[in-house]
Amino acid sequence: MEDKHLHSEDFGPIYEKLERYNEDNTQQLAYHYKEILKLLGENPERDGLLKTPVRVAKAMEFFTHGYEMDPAAILRSAMFEEDYKQMVIVKDIEIYSLCEHHLVPFFGKAHIAYIPNGKIVGLSKIPRVVDCFARRLQVQERMTREILNCINDTLDPLGVAVVIEARHLCMSMRGVQKQNSLTTTSDFIGAFKRDQKTREEFMHLIGVHLN
Repeated sequence: MEDKHLHSEDFGPIYEKLERYNEDNTQQLAYHYKEILKLLGENPERDGLLKTPVRVAKAMEFFTHGYEMDPAAILRSAMFEEDYKQMVIVKDIEIYSLCEHHLVPFFGKAHIAYIPNGKIVGLSKIPRVVDCFARRLQVQERMTREILNCINDTLDPLGVAVVIEARHLCMSMRGVQKQNSLTTTSDFIGAFKRDQKTREEFMHLIGVHLN
């Protein structure tokens, strides 16, 4: 039987996972994580932990790679002139971030809308902007405002709305230890802030109720 080699043209683009790390940073972080393991009473030389410091170092570099990204540039890379002045919504955008107070995760969904003012943006760019700010040490309130400001300043739309719903492990795993608590933050500007009906339409379409 003839051997057949698979080529990208057979199935479309082949996904390749690329993760780039700064070797000096990785080694320095790994050194400190090894010392942390010792302070916690563990033995970093045992089999299960031998490579843990490097793994954690690389994980933290990935979790915080948003510092190296320019969210405004991402939006500008796919801006198009278009005479469309109705609401554009991208909802249920997954968010994974680290609380800057305890360095533990919080995760959830972002719902974003804007009303174009002569310019639209490629829809995939909005989740990328969310990632830019989520992949940093964060608080949910600031991240909500940062996303809104970036979209507003770059696109100059008629209005922007941002709602984030997230669960914080700093509340579930420690502190008050409330397992099912959900934190919702919102921010509005332009038409969404001035016009209650526009804001209510957005909230209805994303299925979120703010008290």
